[in-house]
Amino acid sequence: MSYQVIARKYRPQRFEDVVGQEHVSRTLSNAIKSGRIAHAYIFCGPRGTGKTTIARIFAKCLNATDGPRIDFSDDDDKCKEIAEGRALDVIEIDGASNNGVEQVRELRETCRFAPSSSKFKIYIIDEVHMLSTAAFNALLKTLEEPPEHVKFVFATTDPEKVLATILSRCQRFDLRRIPAGLIVKHLNVIAKKEKVTIDDAALHAIARGADGGMRDAESTLDQLISFCGDKIKEEDVLSMFGLAARDQILGLARRILDGDVEHVLRELNELTKSGKELSRLVSDLLNHFRNLLIYQVSNGDLELLEVSEAEADALKEQAPLAPSDSVTRVMEVLTETESRLRDAASKKIMVEVGLLKAIQARNSMSIDTVLKKLNELRGGQSQPVAEAPSSAAKSRPVAPVPSVSNRSEAAPVVKDAPPPRSSGEMTELRGQLTEAASQTKPKSQPVGDLSEMWHQLVEAAGRASPFVRTYLLEAHPVSFAKNVLVIGFDPEFSDHLALVDNSKNHALLQTKLKELGHARAMVKFIEAGRPENFEPPVIESNSPAGESSAGYKQPKKEDFVFSKEDFKNDPLIKKALEVFKGEIVDIRA
Repeated sequence: MSYQVIARKYRPQRFEDVVGQEHVSRTLSNAIKSGRIAHAYIFCGPRGTGKTTIARIFAKCLNATDGPRIDFSDDDDKCKEIAEGRALDVIEIDGASNNGVEQVRELRETCRFAPSSSKFKIYIIDEVHMLSTAAFNALLKTLEEPPEHVKFVFATTDPEKVLATILSRCQRFDLRRIPAGLIVKHLNVIAKKEKVTIDDAALHAIARGADGGMRDAESTLDQLISFCGDKIKEEDVLSMFGLAARDQILGLARRILDGDVEHVLRELNELTKSGKELSRLVSDLLNHFRNLLIYQVSNGDLELLEVSEAEADALKEQAPLAPSDSVTRVMEVLTETESRLRDAASKKIMVEVGLLKAIQARNSMSIDTVLKKLNELRGGQSQPVAEAPSSAAKSRPVAPVPSVSNRSEAAPVVKDAPPPRSSGEMTELRGQLTEAASQTKPKSQPVGDLSEMWHQLVEAAGRASPFVRTYLLEAHPVSFAKNVLVIGFDPEFSDHLALVDNSKNHALLQTKLKELGHARAMVKFIEAGRPENFEPPVIESNSPAGESSAGYKQPKKEDFVFSKEDFKNDPLIKKALEVFKGEIVDIRA
């Protein structure tokens, strides 16, 4: 006899022999036992997962002697005819080459005749999605109401191309990719029957390369036996598929988590020289980080993963190296690299750039954390804050934020500033200010009496922070009684209240008021209309630091033109420019 390939030699002949599709086998078995056999079925799934095999087993069960039955005899002549492809009542049709209306019309004519020797006439149409729209429409009526002796079984790898009117007339079964562990177990059984010695690492490599297809795995084993003889090692499998060894994948992932750019590029160069397929390398890395993320989220539950013992040990070792949101950002970079790799002119450069971006994504910080730190800088707090929760997995990564402890190098020196208060103290203090302000309505002091002090305060505060001066030029004094200076913003500028009313600016203004002779003064910001006779101060932007203004005058439009340097020196703006890698483009007053 001529040689028969492993995929055909060890093809399952009963439902219990089918690997990885128990949900389909059990449903069809129960339907046969209960007599609830439909007139049309469609099996969907990737290549090599058992669609045609299950269709033939189902045909055996229906047309077996004394059938339908699932416990048919191996010596049953009718079952042998079906297995060998010579049964007259089981017609297998290739949908790719018989996809026209004429072939469907012929099928409609022949299906009306009774089966020759079996109970049912069964039509198995493979790759049914290749039928034309006209052919589908010609089949609709027959498919919905076929003769009692006719059964249709369709198989397709692309159910999206099958008309919805066809799918609605069939019972649909979706076959899934076969887990790697089941492929390894099945190949090990075949290897023993073929008297071939193969190590576990080689079996796992075959399963990885097969990508869930049992037929692909069996064909690879057949090819390896021809190439290697009766002894197969992992190196043989890796060279055939162009795969990287599992240890190389785990090592490369560890280097990415460590941020070791040099070793990452060196290992990638070695893998490229040895002829490894780069697209497969990126896919394996992405799968490993996916396993790592699930391992972290599930608190080390290995039942959710299909990994070997070596991979499980690597996941346990690498899990503490990076938080889950960092792993998510690495996966996003690798996913983008994988999708762009197909069209890249230089795949090696594309992978190098992708791995470097992955390292940067590992060390980056979420936008929520950056905003939190900026709010702290604005509020004058100096304590470092931990990163935001892992809900930032959906956040966009940005560059690392400089340490908050370095603020003092750029921040203005404020003499005798009060220590930072807690949130409870600030709430109590604001209550006191509100009560004091309510008792000190602008009744005893007209605004004109505050002008001199206000001009001096704006000038002093402006020398320390041009940023604060910009807002104070839009404000005006409302009252000053019982050591509480009430500063008002016209409704036109009410949105500036939230920007200027913080502990840092309170401390700065209180310090300047102390220098002006008001030691225990406090500040309160409110929304209030500006008096008609109020003359805002004008501070010359080019005055040297420490030099008093020569005088005050009614501001003109050109007086509100500021230099970019005034804002670049503000500590909060400097921090923002460092964090976002930006520059000041325009300044408007």
